[in-house]
Amino acid sequence: MMTQRRELSPYPSGWYALAFSRELRRGRTLTRSFMGRELVLFRPVSGRAAAVDAYCPHLGAHLGHGGRVEGECLRCPFHGFRFDRDGRCVETGYGTKPPPSAVLPTWPLREVNGMVLVYHGADGGPPSWEIPALGEEDWSAPIHRRFVLRAHPQETTENSVDLGHFAWVHGYRMVRMLRDVVIDGAHLSTAYAAQRPAPLFGRWWPAARFDFEFETHIHGLGYSQVDVRVHGFDIRARLWVLPTPIDADRIALRLAASGHGGAGVHPALRALPPVVRARLIARGLLTALAIDARQDFAIWQNKRYVHPPALAAGDGPIGKYRNWAARFYQTAPASADLTPA
Repeated sequence: MMTQRRELSPYPSGWYALAFSRELRRGRTLTRSFMGRELVLFRPVSGRAAAVDAYCPHLGAHLGHGGRVEGECLRCPFHGFRFDRDGRCVETGYGTKPPPSAVLPTWPLREVNGMVLVYHGADGGPPSWEIPALGEEDWSAPIHRRFVLRAHPQETTENSVDLGHFAWVHGYRMVRMLRDVVIDGAHLSTAYAAQRPAPLFGRWWPAARFDFEFETHIHGLGYSQVDVRVHGFDIRARLWVLPTPIDADRIALRLAASGHGGAGVHPALRALPPVVRARLIARGLLTALAIDARQDFAIWQNKRYVHPPALAAGDGPIGKYRNWAARFYQTAPASADLTPA
């Protein structure tokens, strides 16, 4: 029997990762399932990517199957109609005047921090906020992994502020808040510190642990970026948790990491070139992030959304997060007193 999972609308407003920039090469297309429909991403000769509905408005051919990029346009494989980045039909396959109704729906797209992000507005409106670009000097390009699971972006992102589960699910110790939640429009941030076991070293060094600080920046429900500092190892890294709705029940969860290759690292790494240091740091942290995420999968895929929750001291700022998250729905979830007991 399938668990009754939630009372949340499946498609909240926000920017969602559909690909990483390296995946969408110049002159190529990618097909992605998004919000219960299919989109085609394409990168024209100019390099500026676009996102369009997958089906040609002429007679319905799928532009991701046989469609090709020509100059700044995407050509349909069925009758040769060509569409520009704005969805306008600029040419039929016969040299006749394009019909006025041959307009291909487009989606707001941004390439930021090595990611291809597409915006969905629950009310159908344009983006009212943007994802900030980060400095790239001494940082490696993001590496990533992708999982498909039955979950909701609000609930996966909620883990970022759920301090109580860090010890019970992930085995963290001494979890403590460093800074209370700060909310600025679509941006929510907080910071905490903890110790965690070092599973990659466990075979040779069973007592190994990392002392780290996390500064979490959540932009909408589809984009979480975490600045990580690992004390003792002098490691700096960026982690991303990017849940993107495929349909009403499933998300594509992309996890990504970027390492900093500057001089302030553990002596064991200083002999390596900065670019190699950065990549090693990213790989190690991405592996650790994936281990943590997998520990959450069974919970996410079988839980139900409880609102209002019976919050307790020690949960972390879940109530503040939920009140903030309500802004990303056309119809906000029912309000409730979310003060811990």
